[in-house]
Amino acid sequence: MSPESTGQNEHYIRVLRRRFRAWRGHRPFWAGLFTMAGGIPIAYFPYASMKLGNMTLAMSTTAGAGSLIIGVLLITLGLTMWYHSIVRVFAGVAAILLALISIPVANIGGFVIGFVFALLGGALSISWAPGEPVDADGKAPVAEVPDAERPEDELQAAAVPQQQGSGYDLAADADGGRHRAG
Repeated sequence: MSPESTGQNEHYIRVLRRRFRAWRGHRPFWAGLFTMAGGIPIAYFPYASMKLGNMTLAMSTTAGAGSLIIGVLLITLGLTMWYHSIVRVFAGVAAILLALISIPVANIGGFVIGFVFALLGGALSISWAPGEPVDADGKAPVAEVPDAERPEDELQAAAVPQQQGSGYDLAADADGGRHRAG
């Protein structure tokens, strides 16, 4: 090991932070976080009770089971956005629909807090797209570079579409333009 090598001397918090940043960059992280943050108040408020001195205020409604199901599904969709980003569009649409359903079912969507977070998370999930891969030397992928900037040895004939000739079809003219069956 040379004294210039910083790999062994790097603090473990920096390493964990760098790993988390790399993990976060390959998935719709904020979409999943907002969707899960929207599911928590939707599931919590119907079962919450607050004490004011000797008086207890209970928020429980008859739709408590429905709001619990919506909240748990939103949390599950948020985790799905994180760990299975290939279904991010489905999870985003489902999160938006569940957020809209939570308005009449779950105390105005968790007192609008859960509704807004779930709606924002679903929209972020739908709009997220994975980044383009970059070569090891930092150049753009070959498909992104215009043909004029490429060296001649990189141009490939298979990438150029072939022109189809507009030839005259003699078989169609011989039958008067009709099919054999008709």
